[in-house]
Amino acid sequence: MHKDEELRGELSAARRRYDVVFVGNYTKDTIVSAAGTRVVDGGGFNYGAHAAAAMGLRVAAITRLAHEDWRVVDRLSTLGVEVLARETPHSTCLSLVYPNENPDERAIYVASSAGAYTVDQVAGVDARTFVLNPSFRGEVGLDVLEALASKPVQTAIDVQGWVRVEREGKLAYEGWPEARLFLQHVTIVKADAVEAEWLTGEREIRRAARLMADLGPAEVVLTHRDGLLVYAHGQFIETGFYPTALVGRSGRGDTCLGSYAAKRLVAPPEEAAVWAAALTSLKMEKEGPFRGTSQDVERMIHARYTR
Repeated sequence: MHKDEELRGELSAARRRYDVVFVGNYTKDTIVSAAGTRVVDGGGFNYGAHAAAAMGLRVAAITRLAHEDWRVVDRLSTLGVEVLARETPHSTCLSLVYPNENPDERAIYVASSAGAYTVDQVAGVDARTFVLNPSFRGEVGLDVLEALASKPVQTAIDVQGWVRVEREGKLAYEGWPEARLFLQHVTIVKADAVEAEWLTGEREIRRAARLMADLGPAEVVLTHRDGLLVYAHGQFIETGFYPTALVGRSGRGDTCLGSYAAKRLVAPPEEAAVWAAALTSLKMEKEGPFRGTSQDVERMIHARYTR
């Protein structure tokens, strides 16, 4: 795609209003686990957009990637997702090494990055909800969140993009001193158990969720090895993950946040939590993004979540 074609595509898409827009760099993920080594098309925007598209919503994705990886743009387009993509010299390329069966334990190495977002990439786009999925600190700055805060929208973020920092080619967890400055502009914040501890200093997930809410967001989505904890408007909601096989561990949190934020457009937190847990369970049974239907999710809910 030439630069002028890319720009026309962005301007055309920017005139439309969406239900949900996902923002994040595409990542080319080399996944190393006991099952072997394979390369997967990743990125939080990719996992989230697949989940929301399955609900029949008006979905857009804002991403950055190299021309050689443009197949991801084409694949999302076939699902009805409008992709506002910027071509960069390199895609973000990561290696994810899982030493055991716990999806919360992994080492991540960075070979290259597609770079940081700018305000102009989100300023002209209208949506009911924006979901931001950076891979590590520096990809989405405070100026981008402030630009979104000036719109009548809800904003959801994954704190992995701020507590993970690239140090000499490896992602390391670090504290986030500016968390309150960012999170005062956020409606929904998501973390896994490890990220929540780095953000709050608290290992117990309920106490960590309360501390995260104290920083500003109305709702906290916290994933852990066995399931999902939601803290919304002073109430806790807990539900489990029930995959029949644990093949697609990478993208678990991205899928969970994307499906929760999308479902919250039409359902209360309790229903959105169950929907997100069921859809994420199905996603973990296979490598890559969720490729099922809303009917698949409903059947999963009926089979495993209905009492």
